Amino acid sequence: MRSWTVLAAAAAASLVLAFGVAFSQEGAPVKIVPRVTGNAQPMALEPIPPLGRPVVDDVKRMRNYPEQPPVIPHSIDGYQLTLNTNRCMDCHKREFTEGSGAPMISVTHFQDRDGQVLSDVTPRRYFCTACHVQQTDVQPLVRNEFRDAKDIGRKP
Repeated sequence: MRSWTVLAAAAAASLVLAFGVAFSQEGAPVKIVPRVTGNAQPMALEPIPPLGRPVVDDVKRMRNYPEQPPVIPHSIDGYQLTLNTNRCMDCHKREFTEGSGAPMISVTHFQDRDGQVLSDVTPRRYFCTACHVQQTDVQPLVRNEFRDAKDIGRKP
């Protein structure tokens, strides 16, 4: 019976200590991490740097990993992408690819979240630039340390 009392007292002391540490840090100053692009003050209004020169060679780029969305190999400056208009579809929709020479959007873009195939692009895949980005000719903000799976995996 005495061992249960000691055990209960130890548990209670641990709880008091844990809550004391948690509440003592409540008023601690928040550490503000500098942005990747510089040491500007948080919430300061600064001019947005211009985007890099778009790569417009229309060359299909190799993907770095399976299921990676392909990059956009042409300029999309001035493309309208709203609820009512999607200029990407002028070339990439199935019925326009023969005339435009553009690749058709993936069949996965016609499936809703339940896997049901629709006759048109599903609303969750309608805003292309949520996944696809325009390729630009700029230096990366951070060093890329990506290594392809074939280079780090076990060799046959």
